[in-house]
Amino acid sequence: MLNSTDRSLGKIVLAALPAAALVGFFALLPTPEGGGAASADRELPAGTSFAVAGARVFDGERMLPAGTTVLVVDGRIAAVGSDVVVPEGTPVVEGAGRTLLPGLIDAHVHAWGSALEDALRLGVTTELDMFTDPAWAAERRGEQAAGAAGGRADLFSAGVLATAPGGHGTQYGLEVPAIEAGTDLAAWVAARRAEGSDWIKVVLEDGATVGGTLPTLSRAQVAGIVEAAHAQGLAVVAHVGSHASAGTAVAAGVDGLAHLFLDEPADPELVAAAREAGVFVVPTLSVLASVAGGDAAELAGDERVAPYLTADQRASLRRSFPRREATAGKLGNAAESVRRFAAAGVPVLAGSDAPNPGTAHGASLHGELALLVGAGLTPSAALTAATAAPARAFGLDDRGRIAPGLRADLVLVAGDPTETVEATRELVAVWKGGRLAAREPVGAAGAAAAPRVAAGPVSDFADGPGSRFGGDWFPSTDEMRQGRSTVELTVEDGGLTVAGEIRPGFPFPWAGAMVFAGPAPMAAADASAARAIALRARADHPFRLMVFSEDLGPVPVSVTLPASGEWRRHEVPFADFGIDGSRLQAVLVTGGPEQGPFEIRLDDVELVPEDGGEGGGGGGRGRR
Repeated sequence: MLNSTDRSLGKIVLAALPAAALVGFFALLPTPEGGGAASADRELPAGTSFAVAGARVFDGERMLPAGTTVLVVDGRIAAVGSDVVVPEGTPVVEGAGRTLLPGLIDAHVHAWGSALEDALRLGVTTELDMFTDPAWAAERRGEQAAGAAGGRADLFSAGVLATAPGGHGTQYGLEVPAIEAGTDLAAWVAARRAEGSDWIKVVLEDGATVGGTLPTLSRAQVAGIVEAAHAQGLAVVAHVGSHASAGTAVAAGVDGLAHLFLDEPADPELVAAAREAGVFVVPTLSVLASVAGGDAAELAGDERVAPYLTADQRASLRRSFPRREATAGKLGNAAESVRRFAAAGVPVLAGSDAPNPGTAHGASLHGELALLVGAGLTPSAALTAATAAPARAFGLDDRGRIAPGLRADLVLVAGDPTETVEATRELVAVWKGGRLAAREPVGAAGAAAAPRVAAGPVSDFADGPGSRFGGDWFPSTDEMRQGRSTVELTVEDGGLTVAGEIRPGFPFPWAGAMVFAGPAPMAAADASAARAIALRARADHPFRLMVFSEDLGPVPVSVTLPASGEWRRHEVPFADFGIDGSRLQAVLVTGGPEQGPFEIRLDDVELVPEDGGEGGGGGGRGRR
């Protein structure tokens, strides 16, 4: 993968080939494996005017009387009732034995790539995004307004979030204007509003419940943001990580909690305060289950869901957060909080927090419904949490219910989900704006056996950028995703210099040196004979070590390593990435998470054997 060499200078300069950059782009972003015309029932109409007759109809809050007909004209619900006259020539969908629901709304996601297409394929017609690139979100909303988003779920978004310098949300490489002591909060909110944010998200997360420490916003800062946002017509939701931070958020005047918490159940004081303040809660039990040590393998294997999952979605559902003693087995605390809030009349909204480990766009909202029922909601209440309740909480007055005048965002399922909520998984048809969504199964190709890679040295850069993996190290940046980060790799003096700049322009910018583990780009290799990956480095700024694995889905897992003016050996167990090494696809050493220029000197990359400490490839190179 060398584009030019200059051996007269005693070095090799590497430049990224377009194909290599393109592979890096596809590795970082999920892409569907299929698509095309809708399969399902042949009687389903292709136009935007039709009627559904003979089905049970759940209008978002209650089951309507038997014999209800729903008439759709030009993408809008024209009439609902037992005496609806269907105009001659209007196609009629037979609903006997089925249930018609409003299109589902996922009230907590992080969207990029093919997220919106994946969501629609599984009946989610609207996603409420809680943190993504505001420019990307604005582009999607512009297409929605122009009627050019029929093949994907609609998106509404908070854009970037309000967090402390170095706080939660700053670790992903996306440019985040942090809230400091002297920040003009009204101006900060106005800037978000100008970017197109539909609401403001604030972060109250000190990391304590997951065994870490993070800077976080104060109650006074949150209250100031709430005051500024409300004055400019924007609601505020709060990411909370503990019972105490939830209490702080409610006292500061937020409109909703974007998570619940695992450390203890909500006490009567918090429940009463939320009820009196009109606060809603989005429990995100799906992601909390993953944090608490659960998995979503059952959902990934459900025959009603599995055919519509891409390989990336399946892999994401099978991931989980690293196990931590502080949270292990504590999902019951969050479930009890749901029961208490719901019993007190606090609105509960269904949100998955996809695509975090253990979740996937579209699929996990169905899993969230089951978790809400398991926490004490009735199936009907859970369905309301995914339809009318989020529409009402976020001011989406044109959706979330089946009523005259509203958008015909509709889902037809087999069976009765008001009796057994899992029936939402057996989708018959999905309409967005009255248009039938394409729902071709995307298949489930099996994984081929990965070639084994022994533990030991991988690269010492003595003779160039080669590796004992499937190929050479090569430059990888976000430029192929219209990002602007840059990098140059130089092999000199028996080491690899990675020099570049992390720039804004892509939600998760990167620039660094990448190597594929398998015999072809992104093909897996079995490195399970090792327990860790190690390298020696000298870096002027903190930098990131990322791994790609089929276990992780399309998004790599990153560990930030510290700056050091002297050569330093870093060893990161595979377990810290949530993998065992058996499906390793690639390794990436990149600048960031801070934006700006960087330089990393890299040497002695190795796979550390199970019984090894500082092993092969060490030599004397640490003296450089």
